Formats: sequence, structure tokens, C-alpha cells
Amino acid sequence: MYKVFVNDKPIIITDSLQEDKKFPIYFFDEVNINEIIYKIKKENIPGVYLFAKNIEKAWREFRENFKIIKAAGGLVFNQEKEILFIYRGKKWDLPKGRVEESEEIETTAIREVEEECGVYNLKITSFLTTTYHVFYHFKELRLKETFWFLMNTDFKGKPKPQIEEGIVKAVFKNHTNTLQALQNTFTNIVLVYESYQTTAK
Repeated sequence: MYKVFVNDKPIIITDSLQEDKKFPIYFFDEVNINEIIYKIKKENIPGVYLFAKNIEKAWREFRENFKIIKAAGGLVFNQEKEILFIYRGKKWDLPKGRVEESEEIETTAIREVEEECGVYNLKITSFLTTTYHVFYHFKELRLKETFWFLMNTDFKGKPKPQIEEGIVKAVFKNHTNTLQALQNTFTNIVLVYESYQTTAK
């Protein structure tokens, strides 16, 4: 199963028809992807299922509709087991950014945390998950593919938000405040946190 978000609403590509019925179901081979995205953006539907017998083939064909933008970021813990968040556009988020030409994904993830939060001494401990969302850039449909890593740091200073990128806060949050932040974030960020919870069990 693949989940791609459009305005925080999911397109779920699946090879199972045993899903819950909260979203309408379409057959992948019978739909126009641009029309599905337009429908999600403009109509009052919470998301869609796209059923495909060969899910990997469908995923390859789905990706062909977009210019792919690769990004990477981190779920960062300090020594007090607090998580690093940024606040931008009236939502809590995790630090992330685009992969530069010839840059390794892991290098991007660390660089973006450093740049967006002023937090250093970062160490990647594991890969967490990949998230996807669709957006328009100068009327061109793009698919952002973000690779997320679990990180630790012994950084003791105060995080410094990258104001020029629209980030107004960069803070470490304890468990209670993390759960509160997850009430005002993007669904993809919730998926990253849930992926961490799964690996931590």
C-alpha cells in the first residue's frame, strides 16, 4: 500500500478491496490521475482508494505523472528524550528539506536539521519511513518524496529557527507536548511519529 497526500487528504494505492469504506474506491487502470487530484482538491471528499492488481506496477505508473522532488529530514531526540520540532505556517513540523545535486540522502537529513534548527552533533540511528505528498509548482504537478531518519544528539544549546525559511520556532518537546503538537501538524508527520513508535516497541 502507498499513501500520497494532497492537501493532507490521502490517495491510497492498494491491492486489497478489504479496506474500510470511508473513501470512494476507483480502479487504478480506469482513472486519470490529474482528474483524481483535482477532485480531491476541489470537491468535498476526504480521500480515495485506487485499487490495482499489481501495486508496484501501478506505483511506477503513478509516479510518471509527476516531477519527483526528493527530500530528507529527521525525528531528532536529545539526551532528555525530547523531540525537535519546528513551527512554520501555523503548524508544527519536523525539520526537512530538498536533496541537493549529488548529495547523499543521509547528508541532506543532517544538513537540513542543522540549517533549520541550529542543532548539531547529530547521529543517525536508523531509517524510519518515506512519506509522499503532491503539490503544484508554477502549475506543474510535483511529488515530494521525503526520507525520514531517527536521530540522536547531545546538543545542549537552544535551537535557533531559520527565520529566512519562515520558521518562527525551533524547540525540543517532551512527550506530553509532542502529543499536543501532533494535534496541529500534517498527517505525514503523524505517520513519521507512528513509524518511530512501531520501531521502538
